[in-house]
Amino acid sequence: MEQGRARERAAEEPYPPYDDAARVPAQARGSGAAPRPEPSGAARGEHTHCEPPAPRLPRPVQRHSVRGQILRALRTALVGGELVPGEVYSAPVLAERFGVSATPVREAMQQLAIEGAVEVVPNRGFRVTERTPRELAELAEVRALIEVPVMLRLARTVPAARWAELRPLAEATGAAAARGDRAHYAETDRAFHRAVLSLAGNEQLLAVADDLHRRSQWPLTSAPVTRHGDLVADAAEHTALLDALIAQDLAVVQSLVREHFTGSGG
Repeated sequence: MEQGRARERAAEEPYPPYDDAARVPAQARGSGAAPRPEPSGAARGEHTHCEPPAPRLPRPVQRHSVRGQILRALRTALVGGELVPGEVYSAPVLAERFGVSATPVREAMQQLAIEGAVEVVPNRGFRVTERTPRELAELAEVRALIEVPVMLRLARTVPAARWAELRPLAEATGAAAARGDRAHYAETDRAFHRAVLSLAGNEQLLAVADDLHRRSQWPLTSAPVTRHGDLVADAAEHTALLDALIAQDLAVVQSLVREHFTGSGG
């Protein structure tokens, strides 16, 4: 009879009265809390929802980083005239020059194709787009239609001290122009214009304007590299534009912006 009562008490206990270290969570042991069983289907040694696996750095992130570096290098070569309009470039050949595999080069060139800088030539590679003065003039017209009204509005509302903060960016374009560094000038020029337009607080405007700006910097077939004097003159317009914005001289702002767009530096 005593054995029968012992069996009944054992059946009423939901878990064994001993501490099974392999099955009881560490926070439950020694705390008086009842141990808990493992979730069904969880094998010993496997991670559960309470213990997520350690994160791993996926390889595509690293490849994307390489692609970004190659893309910047190709844009520099494009603006500097190293990639000649009308010429076809093979991804494997460019990859050998950069010391990387052909995959990130091909991905970078495909991005340039989306932007219109190159076009795909099946079974050969990518041809640098041949642009005409008319295309450049059309880009300047579109940029003026978008940016002139924005800058005139900003000239009325942005305080002079805020414009003064952008002067180092204007000076950076002048330094690049003085060195004759066409590629670096293109970068600093876009940085200056982005800083000005960012004051409007419109991200879509920034994206569209930056794309148009980049396209306007691609070399023409007849004149792949801007003359040094023209580059210096374009850079000087940035400082003059800041002076006009600080003075809220709307007529000068409008004139300078339109003239700047029609120049070779952009």
